[in-house]
Amino acid sequence: MTPTPTPDAAPAPPPLNGAVDVHAHFITPRLRAAMEAAGHGQPDGMPAIPEWSPEAALAMMDGTGIAAAVLSVSSPGIGFGDPAETRELARTVNEEGAAVVRTYPGRFGLMASLPLPDISDALRETHHAFDVLDADGVVLQTHYAGRHLGDPLYEPLMAELDRRSAVVLLHPTSPPHAEATGLGWPRPMLEFPFETTRAVTNLILRGVRDRFPAIRFIVPHAGAVLPSVADRLSVFALGVGAGSTDVFGGLRGFYYDVAGFALPRLLPSLLTLADAERLLYGSDYPFTPDWVAQGLATALANTDVLTPEQQALMQRETAATLFPRLASSLPGA
Repeated sequence: MTPTPTPDAAPAPPPLNGAVDVHAHFITPRLRAAMEAAGHGQPDGMPAIPEWSPEAALAMMDGTGIAAAVLSVSSPGIGFGDPAETRELARTVNEEGAAVVRTYPGRFGLMASLPLPDISDALRETHHAFDVLDADGVVLQTHYAGRHLGDPLYEPLMAELDRRSAVVLLHPTSPPHAEATGLGWPRPMLEFPFETTRAVTNLILRGVRDRFPAIRFIVPHAGAVLPSVADRLSVFALGVGAGSTDVFGGLRGFYYDVAGFALPRLLPSLLTLADAERLLYGSDYPFTPDWVAQGLATALANTDVLTPEQQALMQRETAATLFPRLASSLPGA
């Protein structure tokens, strides 16, 4: 007697419910070639440049329950020394990202890269990105040529981004002298959280947040080290000439993506600094492989740190206010 075959088990439903991924990266063939030519085949000490394609990204998104992803270039960015080459690569990569957005409307957005530290070039690319390519925002590294965000160098750019009420994703990169500080480990392991914290601290203590309040900054990786050092920042501000700075008010004014290892410790700490309405989902794909991103998303979806209402805010509702062009692709739209 032949046994009756049993149907295969139904695949598990995606952990997320129509999320917007604000921390997703893309790597075009032109960018890959430029990175390898500049000696960044193992970016920031990582083993290799990960593979990326729109089709692979969409497969990861569908399996994880991500409705739309806002694409940006990760570290080390698009500047490898020569200003003319940086200017050309920024334009090329932004055009390529915009083409992906046009090909898959509603599934992808674009955070444009700027050819910093040249401010004139960065302002020209800002105009092109917003006025020609219809970019959804820009991505800024924590420093360029050793000058961290908050430095007076960036004031004209900050003024322009403020005028546009731009969304700005902060992204860490290897710090100056990373060979000495990184202890031989990949810089994303330890140095990236400290880089993010340096940049955010500088933006607050140098008054950039106060002078340019319309910029909507997204801090990555659940606030990095900020939840651990916020009290120190607030007290030390009294002794470094920034005593009138409202450190905690400044921190509450940022948005925070939860890319990376937000649980079990970092997210509860972050919620002592920021309201749940300021949380955003991030996968960090493809630098975080698809299977890891899905596991982290499952942990986020099942945590009791967030209420169902806060989950909806983190996954999609807050992002819909920052990226209205993508709002129509979300559940219930």
